Amino acid sequence: MLNQSFKLLFVVTVLCGSVRGQDIVAHRGASFDAPENTLAAFRLAWKMDADAIEGDFYLSSDKQIVCIHDKTTKRVAPAAPEVSVAATTLADLRTLDVGSWKDAQFANERIPTLQEVLGTVPDGKRIFVEIKCGPEIIEPLKQQLAGSTLKPEQIVIICFQQDVVIESRRVMPQYKVNWLTSYKQKTEDSDWKPTLISVLQTLKETGATGLGSNGNLNVINSEFVNAVRAAGHEFHVWTVNDADAAREFQKLKVDSITTDRPRYIRNILNHQVSGTTK
Repeated sequence: MLNQSFKLLFVVTVLCGSVRGQDIVAHRGASFDAPENTLAAFRLAWKMDADAIEGDFYLSSDKQIVCIHDKTTKRVAPAAPEVSVAATTLADLRTLDVGSWKDAQFANERIPTLQEVLGTVPDGKRIFVEIKCGPEIIEPLKQQLAGSTLKPEQIVIICFQQDVVIESRRVMPQYKVNWLTSYKQKTEDSDWKPTLISVLQTLKETGATGLGSNGNLNVINSEFVNAVRAAGHEFHVWTVNDADAAREFQKLKVDSITTDRPRYIRNILNHQVSGTTK
């Protein structure tokens, strides 16, 4: 009778979709379809059943935390004079249309604040907060995250800068913090850097809870993933929009896949699980 109960529980869990495999993280929101790092992109990501959103954050000149990827507004507000985010007030940044460059239907989308982005996150979902500037953002970030309605387990801080990872872990130990890295070669025949040994050393030195790795299949294999996991860290990959690559990372059992196309990648992975190859 007990065995039958366990079997029934397993079947119900699978049918209800609780076993989903990798988390799907919407890169700058659903940025394939909507203008990146806007409320439109984040809201669309939730409609596309993303498990989490990822956004990029800087401090404005008046110490407000704003959601934008680049140091300047040139790329996302091409119709306006270019300004530096760090040298511009929130009020002035909010005058910029950062949606029309993507499509006319997104005209008048504005650069959102961290608080506005946090406000889109539903219960049971997460946000990956990428810090794009330096340690100066950490104190205001700590205050705003603590003042939000989100639980600590809904928040993951990510950053390429090792000093920011270290300070974030020290000041905000209640949150997971991932160190980010990509990989480079000097020549086609040279080794990719950083090496696995170097990555493991950096994770140890920073106290990062996880690795956010560029989804480079020339570097990432089962040995790489298993070594990071064996050292006590999670393994996340970004930015994966290709179906074949997504399937490979699913096989490697990474913790999450960050993508511009959350619905598409979700469908790809679900089709593989069900045996469908379309």
